[in-house]
Amino acid sequence: QVQLVESGGGLVQAGGSLRLSCTASGRTFSRNAMGWFRQAPGKEREFVASISWSGFGSNYGDSVKDRFTISKENGQNTVYLRMSSLKAEDTAVYYCAARPAGAGYAASSRNLYAYWGQGTQVTVSS
Repeated sequence: QVQLVESGGGLVQAGGSLRLSCTASGRTFSRNAMGWFRQAPGKEREFVASISWSGFGSNYGDSVKDRFTISKENGQNTVYLRMSSLKAEDTAVYYCAARPAGAGYAASSRNLYAYWGQGTQVTVSS
């Protein structure tokens, strides 16, 4: 059974940093582009960032560009999201997702991702 498990969420003050992790089990995701999405209460699920299977290509949503960094460690089957200069509006449940093997990484639509984690809560206090 394929599983994506997020960790690293929590409560942080505005201006602070957090690093989220997403570890895959059940199969290897070394050939899958990966992404992070987030969903705040009452809002649509929003694209945050994505990364190519090799880790050399990445894409970011406008609201997080220059503040968040996505990275991938294939040997550990793990993808990270480093979040800095956090704002209250970054508060949301953050989800890890994987594209089908071989698919491109420049995908911001949730419908293009085949696997999803259960999410981890990030709360930024102002």
